Amino acid sequence: MKRICVGKTKDVYLLNNGHYLLKFKDDVTGEKGVFDPGANTVGPSMEGIGKANLMMSAYFFEKLTEKGIKTHFVSANVDNATMEVLPARMFGKGLEVICRYRATGSFVRRYALYVKEGMKLPGYVEFTLKDDERGDPLVTAEGLDVLGIMPLSQSAQIKDTTLRVASVVRDILSGKELELYDIKLEFGHTDDGIMLIDEIASGNMRVYKDGNLLDPIQLTSIILDE
Repeated sequence: MKRICVGKTKDVYLLNNGHYLLKFKDDVTGEKGVFDPGANTVGPSMEGIGKANLMMSAYFFEKLTEKGIKTHFVSANVDNATMEVLPARMFGKGLEVICRYRATGSFVRRYALYVKEGMKLPGYVEFTLKDDERGDPLVTAEGLDVLGIMPLSQSAQIKDTTLRVASVVRDILSGKELELYDIKLEFGHTDDGIMLIDEIASGNMRVYKDGNLLDPIQLTSIILDE
């Protein structure tokens, strides 16, 4: 296999069968050594979090497959901290989709004139361009269309799928007495349509218990303790 990308929390390899292999690292995003799922830089290193995030991703991908939601997940090898996935094309140079149930993070920083930390939101979906240099700027569905990244019909489909995915994750967390504040997803596209890609783990979401933000180790432990 051939390594084709070195990422913040994962490396990507091309397999001989045309699939890809994601190698999970023990790094999480954050700033000044503090975990932050919304950060654009590598934060603290947490021993074992790579394998834990792999297990958590496999767990959620399997749950989503049961709900008829298409993902790129093929299989996971926990011992090697790797996940085999189907190939998919990126939208532009990368796109993130965030579903917010409560105001926090960058949402509050942008709209502090109108919202307070923790204010409830009705499953609000945002699109951001993956661009570390420019702070992952927000972009509208119309903007995606104008830029040639995604037609309006496809952004509407991705918004609907994002709400479905977020609802499944939220319900699972609620059953464990946890509250999902927001979740960040990525999608790819093939000739057969869109699919959910990347991972669904502690680095993708803010989850609270009794009003306190859970760190990656705490969250993963609760999710996988069945």
